[in-house]
Amino acid sequence: MTVETARFATRAVHAARGRAAAASRVTPIYLTAGFEFDDFDHAADHFGTGTGFGYTRTGNPTVHAVERQLASLESGADAVLVASGQAAVTTALLSVVGAGDHIVSSTHIYEGTRGLFLDNLARLGIETTFVNDIADPDAWREAVRPTTRALFAESLANARNDVLDVAAVSAVADEIAVPLIVDNTLATPALLRPLEHGAAIVVHSASKFLAGQGAVLGGVVIDDGRFDAERAGHNAPHLVLPGRGGAPSVFARHGGRARIGYARESVAPRFGASPSPLNAFLIGQGTETLSLRVERQSQNALAVARWLAAHDAVESVDYVGLPSHPHHETALRYLDGGFGSIFTFTLRGGLPAARRFVEEVSVFTHMTHIGDVRSLVLHPGTTSHAQRTDEERRILGVGPGTLRLSIGIEDVDDLIGDLARVLESVRETVA
Repeated sequence: MTVETARFATRAVHAARGRAAAASRVTPIYLTAGFEFDDFDHAADHFGTGTGFGYTRTGNPTVHAVERQLASLESGADAVLVASGQAAVTTALLSVVGAGDHIVSSTHIYEGTRGLFLDNLARLGIETTFVNDIADPDAWREAVRPTTRALFAESLANARNDVLDVAAVSAVADEIAVPLIVDNTLATPALLRPLEHGAAIVVHSASKFLAGQGAVLGGVVIDDGRFDAERAGHNAPHLVLPGRGGAPSVFARHGGRARIGYARESVAPRFGASPSPLNAFLIGQGTETLSLRVERQSQNALAVARWLAAHDAVESVDYVGLPSHPHHETALRYLDGGFGSIFTFTLRGGLPAARRFVEEVSVFTHMTHIGDVRSLVLHPGTTSHAQRTDEERRILGVGPGTLRLSIGIEDVDDLIGDLARVLESVRETVA
């Protein structure tokens, strides 16, 4: 019996099945849970070697195409796309740390990541030490323990715009043969590629600048492919020892790509972090215009920051593109093509002024997101940084009157016009 001669219910299920008749220039969307095997041996080979595609949770052609795209942009050897930025951080870390291990992290990190360290990983027996002075390599070095298995930081920190000296911190990681993992979400590979400066792993919330449109969630882990079993094997026995049943080790199968191989085979699919092929497609489409958007957003941000810095209702502006920022010189060394588009500024009127600002803007959108084509505003002290102590917020440059802006691609005159109108109202609040 053929599909054409089958009964209606059978034809309804199977009539669309077939091989692609033409090569699509745009990445096709393989929106399917699984893939048909050619024969018995094809299935056995897939499960034995991991080659090809069997089930979308473990691999999908659309997802794989976007992984190649993002690995290339970050100068990486390989990438694993996952369902969110938080999933990317978790997948990267669980690929290199386990119970009894230790992480050294910058204190200037996303609050969701900090919560992962303090609440979730701590319950798994993984401890974290936080470094305040991230510009001092000795501060990182002093935090290291015999059980340290990873250093973690953001290339461009949220919210104070601190810039990581990637080469200096990666040198500390190299001394103890552990990876430096860098969250490069805010800088994007359009401005900075940490792997080119010595980092071992890069993660992104692809929901932000990579996708760009603010419509989907996604994350990515990108590895440099230079895992050295001879130097780092004692820090990662799960990568170099034989697997269950005497199976070859991850390193034996993947060589220098052992970390990312382990992330792809053992962490992401088993913890269920796999993305939808549709989301992968939209991330890939957005990434094609990344350089154009980041260029425009950075130009707009610099103009807005300069305007705010000259306004008498503004107490301070923490934008690394301004010479007044303590990390401006570091930014000049690392950021190429702009200074990013996310920064904070503090109003003189404190919390009442901040409240009035977010409730009266019209071009800016009040929401918890960054890296959108739209300009966004948020009050960190009562939202993203609400669980921090007053002292911790002070260290991070977050006060009652501090607001975070994520600058979009709108006409900059309209953005400044919106700010001028609202700050005139804020003056009345201050008075």
